[in-house]
Amino acid sequence: MTLQILNGDATLNGFNKTGLDGDVLVWREVFSEGPLMETLDADFWKTREAWITETFNATAEGYQQKVLLELEKLNEPYSEINLWFEFDLHCQVNLLGVMQLLQRQADLTERSIFLICPDSHPDVLDFRGMGELTGAQLEDVFDNRLQLSEYDFTIAAEAWQAYTSGNATRLAEWIAGTPFWGSLHMLKPALEAHIKRLHVNQQGLTYMEATLLLLYQSGATQRDALYEAFWKQHKIYGMGDWELDIYLNKLQSKGLINSGK
Repeated sequence: MTLQILNGDATLNGFNKTGLDGDVLVWREVFSEGPLMETLDADFWKTREAWITETFNATAEGYQQKVLLELEKLNEPYSEINLWFEFDLHCQVNLLGVMQLLQRQADLTERSIFLICPDSHPDVLDFRGMGELTGAQLEDVFDNRLQLSEYDFTIAAEAWQAYTSGNATRLAEWIAGTPFWGSLHMLKPALEAHIKRLHVNQQGLTYMEATLLLLYQSGATQRDALYEAFWKQHKIYGMGDWELDIYLNKLQSKGLINSGK
């Protein structure tokens, strides 16, 4: 039995046009934003549900259906699991979360777990994610998958601990002390980008707020224009418009921008 864990519904559209076998689990959480705890227990998911419903004007029922119900598939005895996650911070933190769940819920010696993690594609000039790829292109990406080892899961566990600490110094020291990244070859640049987000400037703005404010002051005054300008310059973060709205709404509440849709 094979399980395909996709990084979102955008990838699902293309995946459905492939000839690849297996059940599908669509990951719809966004661990790169909001509160996190090291242990993914019942309290963890209650905290996430509360934050998601408040931040994105969602419902608890929707969270149960779209997130928690999907995760129940991890309890099934799949012999092969393919993790489809991209190079950016959004995907890499979600990948770390998935790997923690797999390590807790499964005997990894009885499963073959593979990572599909592209940062480019020869047919796409400005590659931003697998949601841009056709079924045939996704099959090409699949052919380059990497099998994850016990070492990869050790690195993922350490990275998760450092990330969820929320401590920039601890995370930077862990990165500096990790000479070999195994098959998690996109993790280091994503975490280095996250360290920037943990700093606040003299005006009391986070890196994300300051970056978006600069784009606004440079002429991208409407939200669609702000999204596109940010994605063009900072695709390492992998943020969608809903995530960027978290920071834009903070800027607007501070009276620093006045951007419509």
